Amino acid sequence: MSGLVDGRVVVVTGAGRGIGRAHALAFAAEGAKVVVNDIGAGLDGSSTEEHPAEQVVSEIRAAGGEAVVNGDDIADWDGAANLIRTAVDTFGRLDVLVNNAGFLRDRMLVGMSEQEWDDVVRVHLKGHFAPLRHAAAYWRAESKAGRPVDARIVNTSSGAGLQGSIGQGNYAAAKAGIAELTIQAAAELKNYGVTVNAIAPAARTRMTVGAGGAMAEAMAAPEQGFDAMAPENISPLVVWLGSVESSEVTGRVFEVEGGKVTVAEGWRHGPTQDKGDRWDPKELGPVVEKLLAEAAVPEPVYGT
Repeated sequence: MSGLVDGRVVVVTGAGRGIGRAHALAFAAEGAKVVVNDIGAGLDGSSTEEHPAEQVVSEIRAAGGEAVVNGDDIADWDGAANLIRTAVDTFGRLDVLVNNAGFLRDRMLVGMSEQEWDDVVRVHLKGHFAPLRHAAAYWRAESKAGRPVDARIVNTSSGAGLQGSIGQGNYAAAKAGIAELTIQAAAELKNYGVTVNAIAPAARTRMTVGAGGAMAEAMAAPEQGFDAMAPENISPLVVWLGSVESSEVTGRVFEVEGGKVTVAEGWRHGPTQDKGDRWDPKELGPVVEKLLAEAAVPEPVYGT
């Protein structure tokens, strides 16, 4: 029986563990050829001697699939270029880029260091942009050369990026940026045959379990029955978004948890009052009060 993504070439970043690993295995199970990217970093981004990408590639090959390891730093410009080149040189093409890699350096904003901010924003936000940029350049060249392109980018935002999360200001800001980058890229790349969507997943990974407290308790595996927090629950939507069936879906952010899929509705034009002239600051108190009374109540920030 043929798979949903038979023959498509897929790059998955941060695919050595957790959700990324689940994505790589799910794509391979549906017939894709997979570039498994991972640098083997620790939860805080520090270097380790582990090689989880090789283990994932071995699993895929043992099941009869095709896969190759890539160990480039996705937030490094040349590393991101080599990641895309690995797919093209190994399998002759690229059809899907799944940006997933990331790590945490949690701290309240008042105590966060410049380095903790820079490192998280670099890996998450630049680590999405750099592979996206090099993949987009490849697809644009293919399109201009007259070769058909039916490509996909799936980014990874977070509930923290959509609603905020106490103690994760660097992570939340980067993930919010990824959500907007998704909308931006979808608009810019549509003429080249590329769709761009994002997911905001909730699953049990090293990052969520390591958070401790109520979050860790909520993420714990059940003793029996459906494990709603298993990383594997996130991948079916990502595989579908990477398939040819999803060609009409772009610029969207989907929240995914267990068996639940939600279309996130972000910034929209809300209630408006137009004076037709410049406001006097003293006039605006009751105006703002009226607008807020008519507006939807914001989602609460995680941890409040």
